[in-house]
Amino acid sequence: MRPDTSHWRDNDSYDYFDTLPIEGLAWECLRRHEPYQRHYRALLTARAEKAPFRPEAQRLWGLRFPG
Repeated sequence: MRPDTSHWRDNDSYDYFDTLPIEGLAWECLRRHEPYQRHYRALLTARAEKAPFRPEAQRLWGLRFPG
């Protein structure tokens, strides 16, 4: 789950950040956030990763899903 940080000093590894929409940048930050990683691991353990997020979880992580 942890991102590969072995090349964190390589500027070329982050060139794609310049073209990300705001949602993409938000996702890049969220997926690196340890509490979110723990929450996601708990979903995987419960085999609930495809279940809809409860409204309180959506508010906690700032996620909104269409439909």
